[in-house]
Amino acid sequence: MTASASDASQIKPGWLATFKVYLEAPTLRMLSLGFSAGLPLLLVLGTLSFWLREAGVDRTTIGYLSWVGLAYAFKWLWAPLVDRLPVPLLTRWLGRRRSWLLLAQLGVIVGLIAMSFNDPRIALQPVVWGALAVAFGSATQDIALDAFRIESASSERQAALAAAYQTGYRLAMIWAGAGVLWLAARSEVANVTNYQHAAWQTAYLVMAASMVPGMLTVLMSPEPVYRPGPRAKSARAWLHSALVEPFAEFLQRYGKQAALILALIAVYRISDVVMGIMANPFYVDMGYSKDEVAAVTKIYGVIMTLAGAFIGGAMALRLGVMRVLMLGAVLSAASNLLFAWLGARGHDVTALIFVISADNLSSGIASAAFIAYMSSLTNINYSATQYAIFSSMMLLAPKFLAGYSGRYVDAFGYQHFFVATALLGVPVLLLVGLASRVRRR
Repeated sequence: MTASASDASQIKPGWLATFKVYLEAPTLRMLSLGFSAGLPLLLVLGTLSFWLREAGVDRTTIGYLSWVGLAYAFKWLWAPLVDRLPVPLLTRWLGRRRSWLLLAQLGVIVGLIAMSFNDPRIALQPVVWGALAVAFGSATQDIALDAFRIESASSERQAALAAAYQTGYRLAMIWAGAGVLWLAARSEVANVTNYQHAAWQTAYLVMAASMVPGMLTVLMSPEPVYRPGPRAKSARAWLHSALVEPFAEFLQRYGKQAALILALIAVYRISDVVMGIMANPFYVDMGYSKDEVAAVTKIYGVIMTLAGAFIGGAMALRLGVMRVLMLGAVLSAASNLLFAWLGARGHDVTALIFVISADNLSSGIASAAFIAYMSSLTNINYSATQYAIFSSMMLLAPKFLAGYSGRYVDAFGYQHFFVATALLGVPVLLLVGLASRVRRR
């Protein structure tokens, strides 16, 4: 009788039942919240650089202003506060996670409105302060949202939540990328070719209003069950529980294997991140027009990423996270070789569509599995802090190495560069294999 019950509990659901997870309420909520998370990123990085350049800001200054994005890489510094500190008044009303989510979303909205009402051609500094507010609010939202997601469903459903989150995130990036340019273009006064601040103001105000659905989702969502730890008797004890315990708990739980796990997190996306820095210059040098790049990489490419995310989430439920993690690592490295092949063909839109399809599909599969893997590593009592550490760590080394990508292309050419980025994925395969063995034990 016991054996039969055990066998029944191990029966895998069918594919139809597996995909029904995407219709569950927690998954749909994560779709909306993923949109709120993805909206601010381009508005303080890619789209902002377009706006600043059109306003006549020099490229050197624009480059320096990209450091605004470092807020995302160092969000682990204030993650313990988000994990432990209540928000006055809001926490009593909404709970620990939702109060921080709502506060962060309000910060993003205020920052976007401040950016819209300041013309960078006249006064750049207020725009920069607004961008910093958006980046800080967005990074804080990421911290609270990662914890909210991890605590809202069982570990078996984390891959599906990650896929829904990525879907919302990618849709928001289309809206904040192609959408904001479309809005600005259609808000311009006809027959006036000069830079028009009012058009950008309209576009950014619409982007601020686009955060409202996420706020409504927060207000209508249930607060995850809070498992309070022992009450700190002093400020020193509180700091220890908020800052030291999350790090110490992870190291204690995994012991000698912690270094292996952290190494895997630090380099898993290295092929994609390093290659991605030179992707747009490559398109320009190959003679692709703005319309071709926008249509194929910014819209069609995002759709393929979403398809990969859903496939990856479903595969992780059925086959296990580590198997899909290995598949994603193989595909991510191999797809970079396709860019080397594309470089030999020159301007070929059909070939570009094929390469973008393969690359973005691979990226979606890898991302869904990787988010689920990092989620599974957290202790629910420290989920915000620990996940913030993981998500920050996964970008630091790749972003640092990617800074040298332009120099490498100048020295050796695009084809050699793409092959080299593919080879960067080889150590990742070894680390995934070792981590799989640790996970089985």
